[in-house]
Amino acid sequence: MSLSVPSAPGVKSARTRGASAIDFKSATTGVAAKAMRNELNKMVSEVKDPVQKRVFDLEMQSFFSLFNRYLIEKAKHEVINWDKIQPLAPELVPSYSDLPDTQDTSILEKLVVLKLNGGLGTTMGLSGSPKSAIEVRDGMTFLDLSVRQIEHLNEVHKTNVPFILMNSFNTDDETQRIIQKYANHNIQILTFNQSRYPRVGKESLLPVPRSATSDKSQWYPPGHGDIFDAISNSGLLDKLIDAGKEYMFVSNVDNLGADVDLKILKHLVDSQCEFLAELTDKTKADVKGGTLINYEGTVRLLEIAQVPSEHVEDFKSIRKFKYFNTNSIYINLKALKRVLEEEGMELDIIINNKVADDGTPVIQLETAMGAAIKHFKNAHGINVPRSRFLPVKACSDLLLITSDLYSLEHGKLVMNPQRMFAQTPVVKLGDTFKKIRDFNKRFRTVPNILELDHLTVSGDVWFGRNITLRGTVIIVANEGSRIDLPDGSILENKLVSGNVSIIDH
Repeated sequence: MSLSVPSAPGVKSARTRGASAIDFKSATTGVAAKAMRNELNKMVSEVKDPVQKRVFDLEMQSFFSLFNRYLIEKAKHEVINWDKIQPLAPELVPSYSDLPDTQDTSILEKLVVLKLNGGLGTTMGLSGSPKSAIEVRDGMTFLDLSVRQIEHLNEVHKTNVPFILMNSFNTDDETQRIIQKYANHNIQILTFNQSRYPRVGKESLLPVPRSATSDKSQWYPPGHGDIFDAISNSGLLDKLIDAGKEYMFVSNVDNLGADVDLKILKHLVDSQCEFLAELTDKTKADVKGGTLINYEGTVRLLEIAQVPSEHVEDFKSIRKFKYFNTNSIYINLKALKRVLEEEGMELDIIINNKVADDGTPVIQLETAMGAAIKHFKNAHGINVPRSRFLPVKACSDLLLITSDLYSLEHGKLVMNPQRMFAQTPVVKLGDTFKKIRDFNKRFRTVPNILELDHLTVSGDVWFGRNITLRGTVIIVANEGSRIDLPDGSILENKLVSGNVSIIDH
């Protein structure tokens, strides 16, 4: 199938007289779109295998639609009007604590659970491996814990909730190898791949790859907003609907708090909500997180990248925007099919500026899953406890979830009841702890942090065994200095500086 260019506003045919009156930016948009279309069509035409060609063609059509919208929006200089942004009304963010308890498990027959599994563990020092393969607790990986949660759900409620992984071209091969070990478990595992889009030269506005088989560094997975096109193009959406499935619960594979909750599912059904987003109270650690807003009467997702620079501080305000988006959503599958077929899914474009291996500036056009909320009926948020949002983005998070703050129950992390405060401690580990390998070496055993409020560690610091940290602890080894904390140390409200002196803080 050949790609056609939707006409940009104000663009006339090149043969039309009066070309000098054509809006320059719109004309440029048309030229760039045509050049991109030609390059993509050329790549599609060179794919020989008919099945691969169909998949690649669908991906390039989706990419071209996104690219063309990017050009049009760039020409119009459209930005969000800050004066039209309002926080959501309270009835659009009911509290989890106000939901009635339920023992009704009938909805589980209509449920599927999907984990976003497209990311690599690069930032934590595991290049080439899926993040879901990182061991996080008791020798178990993110994937092990997710599988255990669904297995337990199926065992307890005598049901069969399928478990779906959305992989990327970066994670699929390794994930397929890993999931073989679950073959004899009480769980049905399905997978599909999110799309593969070409990086775009920032100056040329042309695709960096020249063929479908170009090196994978020239391609990128276009953000979790791609889930809707990808699950539809894979044929899985139709298969799920045909199998009687009606609802899909989606979350990040590294969020160890996002398990199936009957109270939330009952609310989803009772409120006839087609799209439900889990929000949680914003703290000072979350000020950059996206939030749901009322924009001209519609529920919308607002990400910090969309905020005009002069309003960034307003966006970070806990007073104006109380909640942030955890990226855990529930979606009605039939409604999703309707939106894709009748309206089309136009998600806000996130422009991710990168530099290619050869130094060339490139752009990646991405979308966020939560932005789809504006397309669905009765869509709203739900304010959930922080225990449902336990992401592991860095080794600072790893310290929390491997500590005595939590225990494991059927794959779910449960807060230690002896913890006096509802909030987890703020932990900031410096660059020397950035990689998992270094993290494991520098902590002989994970410290006891049940009574910790805040921990900052910077520089060449080494922890012995059975160390206890309480209150606010700051440990800074100056350049050229090394701090070794001996076995059994107890630090409470202490500042430990480069000369290993310990003073009250």
